[in-house]
Amino acid sequence: MQIRSLKRFCMELNLRDKHFEIPPLPPGFRAEPWNRSLLDAHARTHYMSFRDEPDAKIFESFRTYKGSRQVVEYMVNRPGFLPEATWLITYFPSDAVYPVYVAGIQAGRDHAGFGAVQNIGVIPEFRHRGLGFQCLSRALIGFQKAGVSGVRLEVTATNESALGLYRKVGFVPIRVLYRAIK
Repeated sequence: MQIRSLKRFCMELNLRDKHFEIPPLPPGFRAEPWNRSLLDAHARTHYMSFRDEPDAKIFESFRTYKGSRQVVEYMVNRPGFLPEATWLITYFPSDAVYPVYVAGIQAGRDHAGFGAVQNIGVIPEFRHRGLGFQCLSRALIGFQKAGVSGVRLEVTATNESALGLYRKVGFVPIRVLYRAIK
């Protein structure tokens, strides 16, 4: 078995003196703040967003719903979890009985008080509609409300859409990481 590596960037955003606005969601979409009753919806959205992406080659848990649920459960049960920076975006088509969960973000604070975006994902059929920006903007405002002055995240170097979003918001790369993949 050959072991390769995947290039990732650690990016950082200083939240001091920043102001974030949330544009209106497209018709039929709604933002849901964190609620423990949405844990399964966060896990399902996480799984649907990452299962076929390069990140699933690094993080085996992203390949299955069960693994994705464990990731989300770990995140929301650990010290430092920030409910105010954790969101879901739902889509409610006019002919539907139930909403479809299409994007989500989970976030926390590390032991030094620095913010961390753990997971931000949009399921493939709903990408390129600004939903990642919606999740990230809401999370950044949540970080500020929680008194967090800076945020870090990791992103795979080949994920041009995510890199563009993070740069647009003001994140800058602070180091390059290489994660082993099989």
